[in-house]
Amino acid sequence: MNPLRPVILAAADSPRMKRVLTGNPVTAEIVRRFVAGEGRDELLPVVADLLASRRLISVDFLGENTTDRASAEATVAEYLSLINALAAIERPVLPGIGAAPVEVSVKLSALGQSLPADGLAISLDNLRTLCVGAAAAGVWVTVDAEDHTTTDATLATVRALRTEFPWLGAVLQAYLHRTESDCVEFAGPGSRIRLCKGAYREPHRVAFQRATEVTDAYLRCLQVLMHGRGYPMVATHDPVLILAAEAMAAETGRPAHRFEHQMLYGIRDAEQLRLTGAGYAMRVYIPYGSQWYGYLTRRLAERPANLTFFLRALVGKS
Repeated sequence: MNPLRPVILAAADSPRMKRVLTGNPVTAEIVRRFVAGEGRDELLPVVADLLASRRLISVDFLGENTTDRASAEATVAEYLSLINALAAIERPVLPGIGAAPVEVSVKLSALGQSLPADGLAISLDNLRTLCVGAAAAGVWVTVDAEDHTTTDATLATVRALRTEFPWLGAVLQAYLHRTESDCVEFAGPGSRIRLCKGAYREPHRVAFQRATEVTDAYLRCLQVLMHGRGYPMVATHDPVLILAAEAMAAETGRPAHRFEHQMLYGIRDAEQLRLTGAGYAMRVYIPYGSQWYGYLTRRLAERPANLTFFLRALVGKS
């Protein structure tokens, strides 16, 4: 594991560090490497360019841990406007690719899940509202994972709404000890699962800590999904795991249109284009919004190369 990862994740919870970085115009400029602007006016040209390159997209309006109902309702309103704006953008025709080109990703804590009174019911109702709008627009929705304390509630919400919206996706984090069994449950017909390594600071009792353990866990989980009857979404930048996914697809007779690769905006652009050129569905996860701090720190913690890029750019711009 990257020895700096715990330090960087601790910084995600540091109000002082947040003030330093979010108040620095130099930092804000560099953030654009990973975040497609603060508003839809900055986001939509990025989306159009990626779609024109035959890549699929998933857009995340940044924000989590909503503390009042009005904020949750404002998030719902922004997502509905986003869905309508995305539906109006020209989408590529991708022969052999059955996936929806456009998707939104949403965290249930942004929809009110953690509100003290009726948070679970509020977030479920808000997610249903988004799914109704998305279905009308031909846009997919995937529910993002958060820290392990929310996993049971998040998966229960996805189960409840998949009866109405069977295309509703969910994210599972391979570093959690429980995830292999969750993959077994969610590998059934029609299920869409985005499998990632995991991005939060979790204790040893619930999550693997060493990089080799996390990679091994990812491979076990991916085997379950590839042998299942759902639609695996392979969210990783790790070359070893990318090749493993392709080998598992061949081994299980899964054609290219029955799974997809996913990567983050601003990372491994050339590899994204290579996968697209090779005939694979390649989806780019694009965040936007003013609440970029937590997202950025988790991205820096995941890959030392991200941190190196950020620090070099910061020094060069200062």
